[in-house]
Amino acid sequence: MYIMKTNDMIKRLLDFLDQSPVNFLAAHHIAHRLEEAGYRHVDPREPLGKVETGDKLYVTKNDSSVYAFHIGRLPMAEAGFHMICAHCDSPTFRIKPNAEMLCEGGIVKLNTEVYGGPIMSTWFDRPLTIAGRVITRGEDALSPHTLLLHVKRPLLQISNLAIHFNRQVNDGVKLSRQKDVLPILGIVTDELERGNLLMNIIRSELHISQEDILDFDLYLADATPACTFGCHDEFISSGRLDDLSMCYAGLEAMTATATTDATKVLAIFDNEETGSQTKQGAASPFLSMMLKRIALMQSGSEEAFCQAVERAFMVSADNAHAWHPNYSEKYDPTNHPVLGGGPVIKFNAAQKYASDAVSAAVFAELCRKAGVPCQRFVNHSDVAGGSTLGNILASSIPLRGVDMGNAILAMHSCRETGSTADHLYCVRAFTQFFSE
Repeated sequence: MYIMKTNDMIKRLLDFLDQSPVNFLAAHHIAHRLEEAGYRHVDPREPLGKVETGDKLYVTKNDSSVYAFHIGRLPMAEAGFHMICAHCDSPTFRIKPNAEMLCEGGIVKLNTEVYGGPIMSTWFDRPLTIAGRVITRGEDALSPHTLLLHVKRPLLQISNLAIHFNRQVNDGVKLSRQKDVLPILGIVTDELERGNLLMNIIRSELHISQEDILDFDLYLADATPACTFGCHDEFISSGRLDDLSMCYAGLEAMTATATTDATKVLAIFDNEETGSQTKQGAASPFLSMMLKRIALMQSGSEEAFCQAVERAFMVSADNAHAWHPNYSEKYDPTNHPVLGGGPVIKFNAAQKYASDAVSAAVFAELCRKAGVPCQRFVNHSDVAGGSTLGNILASSIPLRGVDMGNAILAMHSCRETGSTADHLYCVRAFTQFFSE
């Protein structure tokens, strides 16, 4: 029975990864899963109203971030809140306006720009598709309609230059973001298609007229489904494990746990890969505003939010770097987590992570109670690391919290590698946290 449950949980993750090629689709599917679990959508433009013990609410921002709240038995001022935050964006390529570029032979390529920090070479010579949102004409200029788009077939490819024209290709090539990574879309077959290939695809997929299309936010995505591999199916291969795997682990725990004393919060932010400085990013005051409104509706006191923050705990869930068997010299000699070794607590002396001894001890104890192994990650002192959500969020809401994540290989590759065991461990640890 346990093996069957394990397989089901991994299958749900793989399905979610396939359904979520970009942030907008990820947010949509997370919201749908929340509604299935009894969460009620709240329009932040409307009065929140009185909140009661056991209430389940969620709000969205910009169609690309989701914030869920499960109201606890005690007021937030007395029990605080337990929050897991993650991000739903991943490095990719954004399609520019007026994107079609007609070349010799009628070949059309698309003009794109890099989003975040992808390993660009990993996007070459693989089937790609497009996904995102299309904005159409509404009842008035300030209220356009949004339609989600996911072309579920291979549609484009970024092709390499043959080795015969670049004999040094295996010695390393500096790639131009404007020239080398533009994808081929198709071949114009008649004059009517000239300049309209992309729009024809959008129109046919969404069954709308071109006159109604006002704009779009569209991105490239890997068209190959997520899968497991290894002699025991112990590894996961997929794009966007960073950070959709953490989003989904948080969602699994959020929807599986009952009402507790503390209010539970799941915050899925956008734009972490570009610095979080947006209305839907971790640096936005939006989440703080929603928490203040909930605290006020519970107690009638603005002081309640400040009290809740002091009693709160945040888990900033963003993937960590797994030890790579081919590049051991890149890792700290005593703190290099391995695939399958359990959730990873991340530390940094320059305060790029929120973890300190107290918050790390809290999370390690949660793992112990859940029967889950726990690892530590510190950068090799000669190798600069990245930053994540924890400290960005803590700069606007002074939360006690820990930065953690599951260990993966090839972070920011078109396809990353994770561990099936680590996903199961993480869900158990998050479930323990939300059950406290």
